Amino acid sequence: MARRYRYAFTKKKEAKKGKLSAYIAAVSLLLFFVAVIMAFYLKGQLGFLVGGISLFAMLLSIYGFIMGLSSFSEENKNHKTSIIGSISNGVIMVGWLGIFLLGIG
Repeated sequence: MARRYRYAFTKKKEAKKGKLSAYIAAVSLLLFFVAVIMAFYLKGQLGFLVGGISLFAMLLSIYGFIMGLSSFSEENKNHKTSIIGSISNGVIMVGWLGIFLLGIG
């Protein structure tokens, strides 16, 4: 008779820093939309306020990217949110940098 193998897959918890990274990406994207809406409704006035929000969101995405990369060192954890958070924060960070460089030029 053929031998049957029984495999047991345990559910791994998500990495804590990965969850934080994905959450930070969502907050940074939300702050982007807030800055765009504020700039539209204020018609270019109070640029320092919009710029401050944008700078904070850019720094937040950099921090989220670093947290996402550091979450890969957590052992016996699922790294799905780490991947999502790292990639999304990287894209948001490049987008913020592009907007910043367009403003300088």
